[in-house]
Amino acid sequence: MYKIITYVVISLFLFVSKAIAQDTFEVRAKKVADKIESVTKEEKEALKKEVEEVNVQLENGSITKEQADEKKKKLAEARAVIIGNKVDAAYDELKVLVQDKVENRNMETPQDSVKVAIGNKIIIKFEKDSLKFKKEDVGEKRTTSQFVFAMGLNNLATDGDFENSDYRFLGSHFYEWGMSYNTRIAKESNLLHFKYGWSVMYNNLRPTENRFFLKDGDKTTLEKSPYDLDESRFRNVYLVAPLHLEFDFSGKKQKDGKPYFKTHESFRFGLGGYGGIRLKTKQILKYEDEFGDDVKQKTKKDYNVSNFIYGVSAYIGYKETSLYVKYDLNPLFQDNLVKQNNVSLGVRWDFN
Repeated sequence: MYKIITYVVISLFLFVSKAIAQDTFEVRAKKVADKIESVTKEEKEALKKEVEEVNVQLENGSITKEQADEKKKKLAEARAVIIGNKVDAAYDELKVLVQDKVENRNMETPQDSVKVAIGNKIIIKFEKDSLKFKKEDVGEKRTTSQFVFAMGLNNLATDGDFENSDYRFLGSHFYEWGMSYNTRIAKESNLLHFKYGWSVMYNNLRPTENRFFLKDGDKTTLEKSPYDLDESRFRNVYLVAPLHLEFDFSGKKQKDGKPYFKTHESFRFGLGGYGGIRLKTKQILKYEDEFGDDVKQKTKKDYNVSNFIYGVSAYIGYKETSLYVKYDLNPLFQDNLVKQNNVSLGVRWDFN
């Protein structure tokens, strides 16, 4: 397990280092484009503060209304000049970058105009004859990301049956958190999405009748405790990769005559499954011993729990909130004579 974690950390470090070191045309052009967009906003904020100061002078009676209007006019003109100068400088910088890019491309394929992508939503159309360029909206991203959190009730189905369960229905819980990526399948339709990612699952079981889990060779059984247990909890933690086909009824919208798509804006449901590995198993017992001392006992071992997990899952809801159910197709314990499969029912949130 430590080797896996070390490998992931090293890979992540190398990826981040490469991303930081990379100074491509797209990165440089995106910085200039952001500068152009922020100049007007910054200068307008500065002008707003200056106008507020003039209004204070007017309220105090230190200047007349005519003088205040004249001051405001001069301040606006001064800020307009500053905005113009800063935007012109940024556009000149961007023009040089785009022109260099076009010249490099034209060495291979001569053409009258070239479109260069900057980020996911803006492209620059450069016309070499007039040396002009403009922004064009290329629409919404096909792939978005969400933070996923789910919680609810957890239990075991014994040979597919929940009757006379050995575990507390309201006391046994599950938790899940992770990241998901949502890719729109069709270019012009918002209905079908492929949802994938990773999650950490916590499945907790609380046995009834003052019992706890005992590993006996290759079998795991529930045994009566000699102590009055205040807490008997059995926890399994998994790292899984969920995969779902999501039906999203958010629909297609129009902006400036162009279509764009939003997810998690309406009714939706997903069908799929998950697979992964067990990270750890822990049993927690709390009781008062024969001397009257409070004891909290934590035991970490495999308890013959299956090392791999796979199952089916589904959710249905509105916007970011949905009802969520998942069922493990593999039994919880590897070699027990009676097959018991974990099942969870709860609420799930997908935050964009």
